[in-house]
Amino acid sequence: MNDKQIKINSLKAWMLASRPKTLTGAAVPVMVGLAFAGRDLGFGGFAWVPALLCVLFAFIMQIDANFINDYFDFVKGNDDETRLGPRRACAQGWITPKAMRRAIIITTAVACCIGLPLVIYGGLEMILVGAFCVLFCFLYTTILSYLGLGDMLVLVFFGIIPVCVTYYLQAEKFTFEVFAASLACGFVIDTLLIINNYRDIDNDTKAGKKTLVVRVGADAGRMAYLCSGVMAIAIGSVFLFYGHACAFALPLLYLIPHYAAYRKMVRINKGKALNMVLGDTARNMFVYGLLLSLGILLNM
Repeated sequence: MNDKQIKINSLKAWMLASRPKTLTGAAVPVMVGLAFAGRDLGFGGFAWVPALLCVLFAFIMQIDANFINDYFDFVKGNDDETRLGPRRACAQGWITPKAMRRAIIITTAVACCIGLPLVIYGGLEMILVGAFCVLFCFLYTTILSYLGLGDMLVLVFFGIIPVCVTYYLQAEKFTFEVFAASLACGFVIDTLLIINNYRDIDNDTKAGKKTLVVRVGADAGRMAYLCSGVMAIAIGSVFLFYGHACAFALPLLYLIPHYAAYRKMVRINKGKALNMVLGDTARNMFVYGLLLSLGILLNM
């Protein structure tokens, strides 16, 4: 893409900055939580307003996280000419730093406004949940990703919290089955972080960013990518104990594209070509979410 074709602070520039492909990471856990609610409550007892609010909150928070990551990595000087990943808006001059700061304030405020009405359905503790989401959205890019805590945060904020809270807002309870599914979602979505960190291992090492892949090395990083997807399927065996065979069996199909992406990762090994695996991983995450959700609903 020719940078000169993108006008500064244009709609196209903001679309690129929002990183639409990453929105699958926001969609999957909410989709799974809603599938459980639909199965357990039936569509007659399903509350559509909190469902819509959960979806919108997840999407806006993901965009907010992308803006924060874009801005602070630019400020820290991490997005230089050696970057192998997709180009970033501030670093490329598509978005001015001042405009990005303003956008971060706006998206954070919009997310809070969308999430606030969930208090009606889930009680005042929803304010605490929302506050933690916003806080760690900032802490991840500025501090925690440099300490190698990114994978743990993915399990919590792209697995446990969105799946369990989405379900709780509908059913007003938690179940171990839903919790198991939330962990499985977290492991699947973590594959996106792992491939990002695997691609950037040299730059992260130079920047002092001690990601999991930097800590364990490239070979173990590749294995972590494969095992993260397999772990999600293994956790899904819990569904068998509840007599929900479809919820276990259908996601097994996810292993086919996941293993293919792993083999491509091994074959490419290094360089910008790994961005193809990044795209495959985002697609695979969504495939997993669809398969699991369908499997859950088939057990109604």
